[in-house]
Amino acid sequence: MVTTNDFDNLKELQGILVEKYDLEKKVEETPKQLSTQEALLSRLKSEFIEKNTEYEDVKTNVNNLKQELDEVVKNREADEQKLSSIETHREFDTLEKAINEAKGKEEKVRGNLHEAEKKLAGLKEVIKTSEDMIKSQEDDLNESRKALNKQLDQYNKKLDDLKSKETKLSSKLDQEILFKFQRIIQRNSEGIVAVKNGVCTGCHMILPAQFANIVRTGENIMFCPYCSRILYYEEIAEDEAENYFDISAVGSLADLDDDDFEDEEDLDEDERDEDSEYNDEDSGLDDEDLDGDEDLDDEDLDDDEEEEPEDEE
Repeated sequence: MVTTNDFDNLKELQGILVEKYDLEKKVEETPKQLSTQEALLSRLKSEFIEKNTEYEDVKTNVNNLKQELDEVVKNREADEQKLSSIETHREFDTLEKAINEAKGKEEKVRGNLHEAEKKLAGLKEVIKTSEDMIKSQEDDLNESRKALNKQLDQYNKKLDDLKSKETKLSSKLDQEILFKFQRIIQRNSEGIVAVKNGVCTGCHMILPAQFANIVRTGENIMFCPYCSRILYYEEIAEDEAENYFDISAVGSLADLDDDDFEDEEDLDEDERDEDSEYNDEDSGLDDEDLDGDEDLDDEDLDDDEEEEPEDEE
């Protein structure tokens, strides 16, 4: 036997479960809020590693160019010192050519070194900016983690309180009904709804009149045949009356019984009998008319035969 307390417990439990499922979803989704910040930080670190690797390569190239430049300068200076000790014109031309080649190479190396040093300075600035961005992003991420952890603690504390209330109410209900009730709320967020004027307020479908009357008695837990929610009866308020039509005036297919169909069959048979009698009367009239027409035709024929001899005379 279902009591009013059972319906009240279900309504109270519904509010608890809806809030509980919502919090559980938030607990699951909250850490995902950091995914964007974590992805940005990961990309910044990856770019930093690439730039730092490039920086080291350019730095190595700069050092090599400096060494090469030193050697070129030393060789040129050594050749220039030899010029003072040259005795023949041929040796002078050969040494002067070597000095000019050294000067050309020195100029080229200096140009490469200048470009390399310029690139190295640019990479150093980029790396410094990347380091600052990474630090800032790490600080932001840490702050977000702290805020989310604080929020999660609040969620979990509230969940513990809701679970305690759920356990207390659940112990008062039939476990099979409770299981169905929980599954319905997870799917629809409403597990128990009112029936007003024969209409389920959950799915807004018209219920069979007999079924609605059973709900009205409140003696059993009844589930809507259309949306599976638990139903309870509720009178319509005066300000809502205009939004509902009279279900008793419309009726339902469930209200029809075999007697109704038998009455219709009897009515059909009476109508067929009347049609048969009417057709018989019509056929009688037609036969008389036909006999009359046949007699008339015979008389006309006899008159014509008697008149023919007079015409021949």
